[in-house]
Amino acid sequence: MKALLLVAHGSRAATANDEIRRLAERVAAVVDGDYDAVVPAFLEMAEPNIHQGIERCAELGADAIVVVPYFLAGGRHVTRDIPAEIDCARAGHPQISIEIGGYVGASDAMPELVVASARGAA
Repeated sequence: MKALLLVAHGSRAATANDEIRRLAERVAAVVDGDYDAVVPAFLEMAEPNIHQGIERCAELGADAIVVVPYFLAGGRHVTRDIPAEIDCARAGHPQISIEIGGYVGASDAMPELVVASARGAA
């Protein structure tokens, strides 16, 4: 069973965190069988945190997890903090393959998303 763990920063604003949870539901609706589950998680300030998200994937029966950082730039959280959290998770779950995918901002689709957002302002 393969799971996608969508990792966002986390916010003190509950509405922002709820937005990520809804996004995970929307992603789950379009994965076309590539993933059996899509689980949201947060680096800080909200739950589930990354470890709790990994645990949820494990409870669902995941033997493979792809972590997608929902970040726009490859800063410290993407290059150091999330990989460090995932290294800890791997140590605790050696039976599960846990890989980190590209962060959202590096996607080839980003230019089109920016233009679509700009057009929405008109």
